[in-house]
Amino acid sequence: MQELEAFFRGAGWNVIKVVWGREWDDLLARDTTGDLVKIMNETADGDYQTYKAESGGFVRDHFFGKTPATKDLVADMDDAQVWGLKRGGHDYRKVYAAYKAATEFKGKPKGYGLGSHFEGRNATHQMKKLTLQDLKDFRDHLRIPIPDEALEADLYNAPYYHPGPDSPEIKYLHERRKALGGYLPERRTKHSEVTLPGDKTYEVAKRGSGKQQAATTMAFVRLLKDLMRDKEFGKRVVPIIPDEARTFGIDAFFPTAKIYNPKGQNYLSVDRDLVLAYKESIQGQILHAGINEAGSVAAFTAAGTAYATQGEPLIPIYVFYSMFGFQRTGDSFWAAGDQMTRGFIIGATAGRTTLTGEGLQHADGHSPILASTNPAVITYDPAYGYEIGHIVHDGLERMYGNGNAVSGSDPNVMYYLTVYNEPIIQPVEPENLDVDGLLRGIYKLKDGHSAENTPRSQILASGVAVPWALEAQRILAEEWNVSADVWSVTSWTELRRDALAAEEEAFLNPDAEARVPFVTQQLGDAPGPIVAVTDYMKAVPDQIRQFLPQDFATLGADGFGFSDTRAAARRYFKIDSHSVVVRTLELLAKRGEIDTDAPRQAIEKYALLDVNAGTTGNAGGDS
Repeated sequence: MQELEAFFRGAGWNVIKVVWGREWDDLLARDTTGDLVKIMNETADGDYQTYKAESGGFVRDHFFGKTPATKDLVADMDDAQVWGLKRGGHDYRKVYAAYKAATEFKGKPKGYGLGSHFEGRNATHQMKKLTLQDLKDFRDHLRIPIPDEALEADLYNAPYYHPGPDSPEIKYLHERRKALGGYLPERRTKHSEVTLPGDKTYEVAKRGSGKQQAATTMAFVRLLKDLMRDKEFGKRVVPIIPDEARTFGIDAFFPTAKIYNPKGQNYLSVDRDLVLAYKESIQGQILHAGINEAGSVAAFTAAGTAYATQGEPLIPIYVFYSMFGFQRTGDSFWAAGDQMTRGFIIGATAGRTTLTGEGLQHADGHSPILASTNPAVITYDPAYGYEIGHIVHDGLERMYGNGNAVSGSDPNVMYYLTVYNEPIIQPVEPENLDVDGLLRGIYKLKDGHSAENTPRSQILASGVAVPWALEAQRILAEEWNVSADVWSVTSWTELRRDALAAEEEAFLNPDAEARVPFVTQQLGDAPGPIVAVTDYMKAVPDQIRQFLPQDFATLGADGFGFSDTRAAARRYFKIDSHSVVVRTLELLAKRGEIDTDAPRQAIEKYALLDVNAGTTGNAGGDS
């Protein structure tokens, strides 16, 4: 706080701090030694947080007990009164007094240094031009030695002032740049060699979770742990968490990787009694900027461009609440792309129905759409740990490998993976997995049953919706004698980009045979209608609709929804397994391939019109 005040005071601002509540006034008046003020100024923010999480007795011993004089100040106060000493921001009288002082303060004009026609005037933002006199006044005010003739010669091309190469100012600037390692902005074309992890690092992702359930967030964190353990590569990994490290399971890294602080840990942490307690260190590897998304994306950009600015490649891995990424910091990610940042963006607790208990502000149904507007972002929505393993492996290869990445050749990209907090049995990687399809955006996960004369259909799903699709496949086969192939769509956005690129190529080469988009190659001849389902708004899977010839239906989580069990929310949005079944039957009935009354029977059987029906039975996920 002192440093922040100094920044503003140095720039000419009047600073009023509202730090201490009125209960402190008497203590400060009796602080004749100055010990209390000294302790207040020297206590770290982390300690202040700890004090509010502890008892009044703890505050008495650890804060006031630092000197005999300050301990005597509270000798006549009980523990409740000591704990009740509140901060100024929570004291309405102090806030009012600060506001009153600010309104009455004189002598600091708005718009410092712009001249009398601009300073403190509401019209400033609508004034488009400087007059010659304005420019002269501005020059005089800042004492810049440029003669009138130079300004009068061309008002709109006024000369720059340079004090000369031997001036103290220029010498100082050169000295500082030399000490800091070079001139900025600067991009280096060569960087230190990166030794990528071997295949063994990805084995944890391929072998599944056995009998234990694990969310894809946990699957990713386990992989991240092995990446950081790699002797050659691990030191280049920079985990960045703006908030909720414990929610994502990254607190497991605290004791070993530690949180970076250039001054080390100089306070008593609230969680000091936990095995995975908060640990700060000069050698820390984790960047934990507090609840500071803008600062965290800035750190991500700095680390992700280190290959060019410092010649030392780093791999930033920014893990955040999915909803609060591109919605809050999309501009910053755009700037990161423009600066050719490389790294991984992990949208954890993704999806509109997987975090409904914390309120609608956490219900993310649109981040992949927002991310799709950034050409530097490669968006994936993996369903299983082994998919994550292949995607991360391919991403590292693309950024710092030998150009063997399936996903593309441009290394200046950011991989955005949406991962979920819904525990499932993570399957072992299938034999003969279509890795090429997985990395390009879609692969067939499971064939439907192949009985003769069976109506055929296709179910497309991504992320947390894949288990719902598999359950719908089972129900269709067992209860309706319908065969449905299930496809895992790892990237709706990359499928669309590829298809649009194919259209562009055909547009510019009318005499050549048009390239068939990858999604059309995979699904163009697939029998029956297509039902696409995700935990996102319908616009996400609709990205590929125009490139497929089949009847195509989309199930998605549009709108705000409500906070309830996951199963109830999915029934409300009509994205659960029973909704997939009914929608498939409707398309088949429309084609005349099943009884036209089957959809109505299914709606009644599964109580699809009853929102509360999703709270019991299998409705596409745990509650």
